[in-house]
Amino acid sequence: MKLKVTRDVLVPIASVLVALAIGAILIASQGHSPMTAYHVLIVKGFQSTAGLQSTLSKAGILIMSGLAITIGLRAGLFNIGAQGQVLSGALAFTYVGYRLHGLPIWIHLPVALVVGAAFGALVGGFAGFLKATRGVHEVISTIMLNSIMAGVVDYLTQNQFRLQGQPNTRTPEILHSARLPHIFGYPSGFLIAVLLAFFVSWVLKKTTTGFEFESVGRNRNAAWYAGISVKKTIVLGMLVSGAIAGFTGAIFSSETTGYFVPAFYSGIGFDGITVALLGRANPKALIPGAIFIGGMRSAQSAIQFEAGVAPDIINLLLALVLFFATAPFLAKLLKSNAKSITTTSGWGS
Repeated sequence: MKLKVTRDVLVPIASVLVALAIGAILIASQGHSPMTAYHVLIVKGFQSTAGLQSTLSKAGILIMSGLAITIGLRAGLFNIGAQGQVLSGALAFTYVGYRLHGLPIWIHLPVALVVGAAFGALVGGFAGFLKATRGVHEVISTIMLNSIMAGVVDYLTQNQFRLQGQPNTRTPEILHSARLPHIFGYPSGFLIAVLLAFFVSWVLKKTTTGFEFESVGRNRNAAWYAGISVKKTIVLGMLVSGAIAGFTGAIFSSETTGYFVPAFYSGIGFDGITVALLGRANPKALIPGAIFIGGMRSAQSAIQFEAGVAPDIINLLLALVLFFATAPFLAKLLKSNAKSITTTSGWGS
């Protein structure tokens, strides 16, 4: 167990260091100083007050998005569709946020957040239903649902939900009673995300539902033999995963944008995959990885203006981190597949 814990800590750290080393080589090859670029990254992402506020705000969203992926992974499911679930939850929240008038914040905000989570759960649960009843692989169904939900929210934002008289395609702004307040000048979404991470960790370790997720995720045949309903667990896993993703979109709308524009939510679900894999599908371990990636995102534009480096270097670094963080998983999978291959010398051997 001690060796496993050490590996789970060292692999993400090594992934980040190797990615930064390769990034430094690429920055230097463009004629820029890697030290200057990384200094800007640290200062703008973590040392200035405005930068830290932006980092924590982005980190909170990344923690919740990573939790959505983590729930699926722990149940043996790879929810690629968090992006579509984020979009559906964000639009549903925004609609409730500007349509319901005359409610105090302690009623309006929770109701809107629950509606956002419910719509995310609806999309995720549908993929789980297809998996449990028809055997449709969740990777395929959730990728398709990403495209479907992107088309649906684009249509609604351009038509029924569009703010009239504005040149840009967007919804009306949510009411003040649906805005998430700040705590001492810092985003409260980050605090909610941290509490949610600890709650999910407790559920997975201490509850019957968490035990069922873990059992099905490790060995579905053994779980079925032990009397666990595998189909129900698959559907529930995708429902919970989608609900957290929808909740993520709702928090982002409430705390950051205040209205819905589809482009603002680009990449949230996919960055959650990076955070989940970097944290080795451990809810608590997502927190430092999300803060790191949130800081990189916050300093993305500053790197271009102050260090002369193309902001796409951040996307490259994150891709490298994801690659090196998942390399052990891929190696283990290939090794397992290689062991399962057998050769025969004749018919029926």
